[in-house]
Amino acid sequence: MTFIRLVPLAAAAALIAAPALADHHAPLATATFKTQENPEAGTADLAEGPEGVVIRVNVEGLTPGWHAIHFHAVGDCSDAAYKNSGSHVQHEEKEPHGLLNPEGPDDGDLANIHAPEDGTVNAELFSERVTLKADEADDRAYLLDQDGSALVIHEGPDDHMSQPIGGAGARVACAVIEKVE
Repeated sequence: MTFIRLVPLAAAAALIAAPALADHHAPLATATFKTQENPEAGTADLAEGPEGVVIRVNVEGLTPGWHAIHFHAVGDCSDAAYKNSGSHVQHEEKEPHGLLNPEGPDDGDLANIHAPEDGTVNAELFSERVTLKADEADDRAYLLDQDGSALVIHEGPDDHMSQPIGGAGARVACAVIEKVE
């Protein structure tokens, strides 16, 4: 019985990794997180799959506990509060925030990440609401558009319902998403 449960998980993992490995022309992106204490606090690697983007996050120096992480509309982390990154990415109509919101989610919403006592996060997330490919026929938010986009980590968790950011608090880390050539 355990074998039956493991096979679908292994198959799912292979399907997620296969597009990035099989297609050498698949757009890939990376980002370097900065915090007030550390200009190189970690990285995010992004890979396009057939139905969305896989995001692998490795960051250190966070306070222990849950933290919201979102895609923000502008690739600019130059100010101290990371407000230059704008609000969440939105492709067309603005949707209400929240993965649990019956009228949402917006295109920038992601699941929370957890930092253990040492403040280091190693997580893998997936979003079917964004893309790394420039395709006008695609109805997902394009992360590598003219003004770019950013990944922003907040001081607390996202409750996935409250407006505008799920009660997640201040922005504590920011990373500009850049295409890997």
